[in-house]
Amino acid sequence: MAMKRIIFLLIFFPLTLSAQKQITIDDFTLRNTFAQRSVYGINWMNDGQFYTSQDGNKIIRYSITSGQAVETVLDGDLLNPVIPIQSYEFSADEKRILLMTGREGIYRRSYKADYYIYDVSAKTVRPLSANGKQSYATFSPDGSAVAFVRNNNLFYVNVATGSEIQVTDDGKYNHIINGSTDWVYEEEFSFAKAFYWSPDGKKLAYHRFDESGVREYNMQKWNRGALYPEDYRFKYPKAGEDNSVIEIWIYDLASGTKVKADIGSEKDIYIPRVQWTNDANLLSIRRLNRLQNVLDVLHADVTNGNTRIVLTEKNSRYVDIDYCDDLKYLKDSKHFIYSSEQSGYKHLYLYNMEGKLIRQITQGEWEVIQLVGIDEKAKLAYYISTEGNYLNRQLYSIGLDGKKKTALTSLPGVHTINMSPDHAYYLDYFTNASTPNTVRLYQTEGNKQLKVLEDNAGLLARAEEYGLVTREFFKYPSADGVTQLDASILKPRDFDPNKKYPVMVFQYSGPRSPSVRNVYGPDGWAQLLVQKGYLVVTLDTRGTGYRGEAFTKQTYKEMGKLELDDLLAGGKYLASLPYVDGNRLGIYGWSYGGFMASLVMTKGAGVYKLGIAGAPVTNWRYYDNIYTERFMQLPKDNASGYDDNSPIKYADRLQGHFMLIHGTGDDNVHFQNSVALQDALINAGKQFRSFYYPDEPHGIRGGRKRHHLHTMMTDFILENL
Repeated sequence: MAMKRIIFLLIFFPLTLSAQKQITIDDFTLRNTFAQRSVYGINWMNDGQFYTSQDGNKIIRYSITSGQAVETVLDGDLLNPVIPIQSYEFSADEKRILLMTGREGIYRRSYKADYYIYDVSAKTVRPLSANGKQSYATFSPDGSAVAFVRNNNLFYVNVATGSEIQVTDDGKYNHIINGSTDWVYEEEFSFAKAFYWSPDGKKLAYHRFDESGVREYNMQKWNRGALYPEDYRFKYPKAGEDNSVIEIWIYDLASGTKVKADIGSEKDIYIPRVQWTNDANLLSIRRLNRLQNVLDVLHADVTNGNTRIVLTEKNSRYVDIDYCDDLKYLKDSKHFIYSSEQSGYKHLYLYNMEGKLIRQITQGEWEVIQLVGIDEKAKLAYYISTEGNYLNRQLYSIGLDGKKKTALTSLPGVHTINMSPDHAYYLDYFTNASTPNTVRLYQTEGNKQLKVLEDNAGLLARAEEYGLVTREFFKYPSADGVTQLDASILKPRDFDPNKKYPVMVFQYSGPRSPSVRNVYGPDGWAQLLVQKGYLVVTLDTRGTGYRGEAFTKQTYKEMGKLELDDLLAGGKYLASLPYVDGNRLGIYGWSYGGFMASLVMTKGAGVYKLGIAGAPVTNWRYYDNIYTERFMQLPKDNASGYDDNSPIKYADRLQGHFMLIHGTGDDNVHFQNSVALQDALINAGKQFRSFYYPDEPHGIRGGRKRHHLHTMMTDFILENL
């Protein structure tokens, strides 16, 4: 009813342009005026009739069929001590809850925190450990133990007795890591927790990193108010440099003995994924060579550590483990499902346990984005794909025999799915260009909608109140003259096609990282620029992904070359439009986008009048080896690929107004990148603006600092474009 009333008001009593509120930088840095609401902390309960979700500091039980709250399972404010709940996990029997609070971030995914165990029936709570903060605490499958990492060592706690058992004792900062990852694995293979409970809860497998041979990066922390800066050193392997030596160990809880898995004699490898099969004595290990173009799936017998290769995938460029990450072992213990780009598009394949291909399950000139679940009883796989339009994401089901494919969602846009373990229900988090995040609960059988849990009606009302505009999608011609590339545009509400507008181009342009998708994006800064009379355009380039392997991997060995050609082609296309002032084009980007903005203003100088580069890579020799070598090979084998598209090389070509921004505490793209570019620009006699944020990481954090950042960038644009 509330939604209908809002729509009625907007149709019959539209706000005039003069009555619309003006967006301020406060709105998207200090007040989150345009933040989208969602449904968090979903936990599907064992009986299949309820789920829990976190609401504030409470864990609430909801009826699936009615969507109504039926019980407050836990109120963190009523505990002694009071616990501000940041996340929670039920034990398998749902008799206990593991609570996390006091989270302290380390890098992008790593953290340490305080954990507590709450007894649901007794309503009592106790600390998991009294010996310092823990990382990644996780219940065993049988709920009898909780494993965690502290100070580079692996531990577990016996839940019944509260006793703490130390699994490893050789952990040492910047030397040995047990049970969690080193910096580069965390950043580029997308995981920090590196221990794995066996299905029966009797064993723990874990990564061991020997990073003693990895070179250190020295990053000073200025620590506002300190008399001397802190000298912070951490292991960071740049392109071509040595990596950690990896081992995989299996620990038996009952005997306290360990077995080392045989991952081969070659040390210069990666182990990006480890998981248990459904057999508690069989561990699955994925191994990549240094160039990341050969992937082996190993099966390890954990009683003796012996392994055998059951599947090998080779690629003339690279195997992207972060993208082709679906490996699911079926409960029949005879088959597994694996995702691969071997057909030219990412699809699902069924193999037997010996690695023999049974069949390709999905196929077509579209990509499977994610394997959501497998209903083995019904012999169905549920997955999200780009079929129909790669700017969208839709949910499908298909038989494991590759037949009876069925679309379960149809609204154009992006659907993100959280499916119950029994596959009877799912939550659909949906958005498109005109619709903010909408969360709906469905019954899978009959695909029946049960309830709308969140519709962001309040945000829609604010969007109209502030006069936010909706992005329009269009294509522009690539520099190759053949490929049509994706773009979107935000136009002022009083847009006049007979006027000439300045344009700010936003882009990222990195491999398999499109910026143009059919999602709701109330980017406050972009909307503010639109209100000030700018067109804001987002451009994707070749290589940005989800259009098949050939499209994605064409930038291989030459990152920046084709992307630059396309951004220049995009600028020229925009300049040709009758309502664009071709002499007033600006470009902005952060990280890879900062690399491209720097390249546009130097090697590609003359098309854009203004550029803003945030935290840019300025030569790929400075960046980490896993990411860089995946796309560029080693520097010794591809020197021209590294240097010919470095903006440092073209500093003397800089034209226009250029702003360079970086945080001095950036552990990812080091401040060194901006220092090197600034040095080259100074030596070339070029004038430019630069700004550094003391101790800030790769993204500038905190409302006040982001307010400063966006004020500075906005003023720079208003003054020079």
